Amino acid sequence: MPNLTLEEECGGVVCGIDEVGRGPLAGPVVAAAVVLDLAHMPRALRRSIDDSKVLTAEARDEYCRAIRRCAVIGIGAASVREIDRINILRASLLAMQRAVRALGIVPDAALIDGNIAPALPCPARTVIGGDARSLSIAAASIVAKVTRDGIMYELARRYVGYGWESNVGYSTREHCTALTALGATIHHRRSFAPVRLALAGGTFEPELPLPVMDEPAAPHSRVSTGLDG
Repeated sequence: MPNLTLEEECGGVVCGIDEVGRGPLAGPVVAAAVVLDLAHMPRALRRSIDDSKVLTAEARDEYCRAIRRCAVIGIGAASVREIDRINILRASLLAMQRAVRALGIVPDAALIDGNIAPALPCPARTVIGGDARSLSIAAASIVAKVTRDGIMYELARRYVGYGWESNVGYSTREHCTALTALGATIHHRRSFAPVRLALAGGTFEPELPLPVMDEPAAPHSRVSTGLDG
């Protein structure tokens, strides 16, 4: 379970940063930066927070609401247009930069999930598997996941047939079949091979290995995005 060991090693005001949405065929990549207010954080929440990938959707929603009550949160995103223009890795780093900017404060240090750090106004430490090690990163992973899923649920209401209400843009059979039958929307990432193939009139089986790619807010949360679609 994630804990505060890394935060204590850094000292001072530490933000955890994580992103969600590098792999989907559609939608933005979203990052969250979270500075936990430990004095107001319930012990039960501290014991419950974990990597968003191992939590149920219901647990993520519950914990996200609770995190918003005891943290300073910044949310950043990079749009599909930006992903296609600068690639998904650079877009992910851009979303992280926007998330830190949206905090409204400059932390003393940042803990970042992964092995590549964006340029930030504070010292940064990358942590492989950080969402399973750092409480702040795990909190950021939950906030980023809930935020991005909410964006995709809303888009699903406008673009029926792609299954975004359940696959949130990832490469499922339903999504790939719809890409072939319905074509790509403005929210599809044309730099991703399955989308290019569908646009060219081909088909894509989602169970095949995917090509390797470059790798509503609370009052005290701020959002900085590049969404343009």
